[in-house]
Amino acid sequence: MGRGPSIEGRKNAEDARRGKIFTKLIREITIAARNGGDPATNARLRMGIDKALSSNMTKDTIERAIKRGSGADGADNMEELRYEGYGPGGVALIIDAMTDNSVRTVADVRHALTKHGGNLGTSGSVAFQFSRVGELVFATATPELEEKVLEAALEAGADDVVNDAGQTTVLCAPENFESVKAAMSAAGFEPVSDAVVMRPANRVAVSGEVAETLSDLFEWLEELDDVQEYYHNAALPDSSS
Repeated sequence: MGRGPSIEGRKNAEDARRGKIFTKLIREITIAARNGGDPATNARLRMGIDKALSSNMTKDTIERAIKRGSGADGADNMEELRYEGYGPGGVALIIDAMTDNSVRTVADVRHALTKHGGNLGTSGSVAFQFSRVGELVFATATPELEEKVLEAALEAGADDVVNDAGQTTVLCAPENFESVKAAMSAAGFEPVSDAVVMRPANRVAVSGEVAETLSDLFEWLEELDDVQEYYHNAALPDSSS
């Protein structure tokens, strides 16, 4: 008694978390399918499907999302929105959302920021601090492994390679993302994570109360159904995110 959450409670929490992930993945596929329902000619859709499959989403669910987005299964009224602003400690934030109610979404995002000592900015207020790049992260526990990943990345056509705390991040142009990923896989290297992201030019060091408040803000944003992704320029303690 009283020794923490029950197995059922943990399972319910895990189901809820997985449900949120699925909701975001389905929205991404639906939006991507507007530019064509064939993943062979739609790179964004192809990446969305890959993410969904790696999260164990069924092919039936994926197909339904594609049909809805491509108009084959009734129109959807989702729209993509990007918000820019600042969090605690002057940390710059880009928040990407998909929503069927922009009034609700902007209110939720504004509330999340102001509650954590930040504020919503105007379009372009922080975007200049970020660039859109393909980012593949590999676990490299030894200098020898770092060197092997570096060689493979350069051979694959990557633009830059960054080593930090046992991880090697391979950077490339968004249009080369899939070819670089395929080449790295063919060379025997599977990424810990991979995505096309908004990467900051520089990071702001945060610690103590600011870092705690920022982490709480990130959790808050993750809980918002309309928020798909968020990017920031904070250098968090003991984290490379």
